[in-house]
Amino acid sequence: MCRVARDLFSRVGMQGAEWMTRNLEPMMSFDRATAGVFSGVRAVECPPVQLPPDLPLNTRLKMDGLELLGKLSGDSVAAVFFDPQFRGVYDKLKYGNEKTSRNHVRVELPQMSEAAITEFTKEIARVLIPSGHLFLWVDKFHLCSDFRNWSEGTRLSVVDMVTWDKEIVGLGYRTRHRSEFCVVLQKEPRRAKGVWTARNIPDVWAERMRRKNHPHNKPVELQGELIEAVTAENDLVVDPAAGSFSVLEACLQRGRNFLGCDVAELNVLAERDGVMV
Repeated sequence: MCRVARDLFSRVGMQGAEWMTRNLEPMMSFDRATAGVFSGVRAVECPPVQLPPDLPLNTRLKMDGLELLGKLSGDSVAAVFFDPQFRGVYDKLKYGNEKTSRNHVRVELPQMSEAAITEFTKEIARVLIPSGHLFLWVDKFHLCSDFRNWSEGTRLSVVDMVTWDKEIVGLGYRTRHRSEFCVVLQKEPRRAKGVWTARNIPDVWAERMRRKNHPHNKPVELQGELIEAVTAENDLVVDPAAGSFSVLEACLQRGRNFLGCDVAELNVLAERDGVMV
């Protein structure tokens, strides 16, 4: 019998203490089991990163993401966000509205081939520290088909996923699209204790975008929570295909350093054309 239950005998009597014991013991056993795999104290540290002068922090860089990743040392970054510019839904499902005023900016974005996405993933795996995290954004088509091919041959494996409820209904032949998915991959060795320090992030996250400055805006608050879960203050967070630079905004809000780029400058164009997210 646990010490807490014994103390109850003198306060609530035998019957009350026995009832509390039956109900408290499973909870305490769960807490002890949880403590074996989870800790709110971060136990991993990132090494100091020496960046070349052409990679300033906390700014919007226009350059190729593979070039940016190639300038980073291996095992140096705790967290990378990657939103590959693919057209799984548009190319495979062909809704027929690809050239409408609502969607043409999205379709005209420079597209990544499967080979390019795979190369990005390999480079991300190289720069992540051991037990570092990749937050990979995918749509429903890739979630149900082939996204795992991108990480084959790396030390990355899927450990979790968050569904982003955009609170706005989109396209769909059958069900209408309302969600996107952030797949969480971790570099070996896989572990949560001492690496992932948050216990309050639900696996379905509702967040409506405040503005429409890019065809692929991502939720700042969700990304901020994920950043805070796996990095320490002033750690480096990388986004080699930054799009709207929502990860930059999240980093600035959470006291992290951002390094990221994109090949396109679409914010002004998107605002002019009223792009929907």
